[in-house]
Amino acid sequence: MASNMDREMILADFQACTGIENIDEAITLLEQNNWDLVAAINGVIPQENGILQSDYGGETIQGPAFDPTSHPASAPAPSSSSAFRPVMPSRQIVERQPRMLDFRVEYRDRNVDVVLEDSCTVGEIKQILENELQIPVSKMLLKGWKTGDVEDSTVLKSLHLPKNNSLYVLTPDLPPPSSSSHAGALQESLNQNFMLIITHREVQREYNLNFSGSSTIQEVKRNVYDLTSIPVRHQLWEGWPASATDDSMCLAESGLSYPCHRLTVGRRSSPAQTREQSEEQSTDVHMVSDSDGDDFEDASEFGVDDGEVFGMASSALRKSPMMPENAENEGDALLQFTAEFSSRYGDCHPVFFIGSLEAAFQEAFYVKARDRKLLAIYLHHDESVLTNVFCSQMLCAESIVSYLSQNFITWAWDLTKDANRARFLTMCNRHFGSVVAQTIRTQKTDQFPLFLIIMGKRSSNEVLNVIQGNTTVDELMMRLMAAMEIFTAQQQEDIKDEDEREARENVKREQDEAYRLSLEADRAKREAHEREMAEQFRLEQIRKEQEEEREAIRLSLEQALPPEPKEENAEPVSKLRIRTPSGEFLERRFLASNKLQIVFDFVASKGFPWDEFKLLSTFPRRDVTQLDPNKSLLEVKLFPQETLFLEAKE
Repeated sequence: MASNMDREMILADFQACTGIENIDEAITLLEQNNWDLVAAINGVIPQENGILQSDYGGETIQGPAFDPTSHPASAPAPSSSSAFRPVMPSRQIVERQPRMLDFRVEYRDRNVDVVLEDSCTVGEIKQILENELQIPVSKMLLKGWKTGDVEDSTVLKSLHLPKNNSLYVLTPDLPPPSSSSHAGALQESLNQNFMLIITHREVQREYNLNFSGSSTIQEVKRNVYDLTSIPVRHQLWEGWPASATDDSMCLAESGLSYPCHRLTVGRRSSPAQTREQSEEQSTDVHMVSDSDGDDFEDASEFGVDDGEVFGMASSALRKSPMMPENAENEGDALLQFTAEFSSRYGDCHPVFFIGSLEAAFQEAFYVKARDRKLLAIYLHHDESVLTNVFCSQMLCAESIVSYLSQNFITWAWDLTKDANRARFLTMCNRHFGSVVAQTIRTQKTDQFPLFLIIMGKRSSNEVLNVIQGNTTVDELMMRLMAAMEIFTAQQQEDIKDEDEREARENVKREQDEAYRLSLEADRAKREAHEREMAEQFRLEQIRKEQEEEREAIRLSLEQALPPEPKEENAEPVSKLRIRTPSGEFLERRFLASNKLQIVFDFVASKGFPWDEFKLLSTFPRRDVTQLDPNKSLLEVKLFPQETLFLEAKE
């Protein structure tokens, strides 16, 4: 693995050969190729342009042709400390061509290889698969993207994909040839949510994570990496079913127990792995580095001393944490954050809101429309190479500080510690939804710090912008002003609505006052109301007397009923089950020789007089209350058992 100094030289050589001036873009391309300079240039420069040669073992890469005779023999040899010998003039700018991306797409028992330029869209991949698999695009779900589900219009370049990619196709609307019932069960599983109870073995900590059935095992492992800081390639798992043999497999197909499944994860005791596993894991955006603390840092590009920003370990030794881990009170945590921020970067900095995120929402959004502000959430990360530069040169710039204090409520959080990171992701998921939480979760360390611009709406909170740390003061100011323009337009609408609502409330108050005065002047209406209340009282008394009379009749009927025969009786016994309008059932045994009137009396004793309710049988449907009450149960065919229904008469 290249050291930090080697990486600086590899980056310089890569920029000189490819003409890519944007440092962030160059670092991304090198990380995708595991800092292999030859492979990175192969991915940028088209094959037909010629040959470039590496100093290592005569390995060749494609690039502009080099003519040895065009250079004097006495030209000085390149320094032996460089990882690459440039073979083109240093000032020559090579026009960048689109990268070619390889996709292996799995569908049931088939594999389809697709090669496209990174300027193509996801929809073009689906069109190729439609011809190969004979599956309509509308029935096709293309899964396996590192960033989650993407739209058909998404350009591949915007996804920052490695050269080799593995995807899979789901067709939930199409049954498999062998069994349609299996497809239905799989589709149902894809729509279900699995609760994974994951125990971190080293710290004996338990995480309860919800995943949809369409999530892959790889996505689970990447989420666990965010929580435990154990890279996927170093994770040692226990508890996966035997059928879960491929990380690209979705949870619905893996054989997990539904709805809950227990797993255990720990760090491998030995990091040694085979070359194939290493190459496969190097394509994961979460694991482009072979060590947790060996990230490339180019602080000299920003004119900052190396001792200030270079190296995570030394930084951690010099600085106390921005925020305590597992702080019980968010306000206390923000007090320490503000104090530590001032000690590092000076007193000229944004005024951070001291309190919980919910309190910041109240301060920014839940006030009168004229007093509302945008909410800016600053997410700090001490291990990012961009943090010191962003804080000292951008966030503490007087123009930025002044603009934020006038137009924003600024709230901050430190994601350096895993516990604080998990706590913020929980808050983010609750307030902004899973999409924003997943976006922050998948950010690499070197993309921090982040600046989230939030605007409150009537029923939700909208994230207007996510600003990464690799920006300038002018760009940061422009993006803040653009967010402010959107907010101002919305604020004017809210002020108009609020003024109209207050005008309506004033009219209503005036009407209420006039109505109150009219009631006081109109005594006749009040007396009429009192007479009406007296009449209602009289009617209520009559109703109570009627109910008491009915209850007396019910009790007399209940006492007059013959005793319920036992199941084993010398005479034939009929067992009746009667369903009431509320859904309850009345069950009783009668002698088959009992008259139908006894059944009516039994029902009436339960509060259902036969002159208000009718008793119905189902097969055949008939109104039993219309039968002769003097006939026996045997004669009316309510023997040996029958289920009847009570229904109120019209």
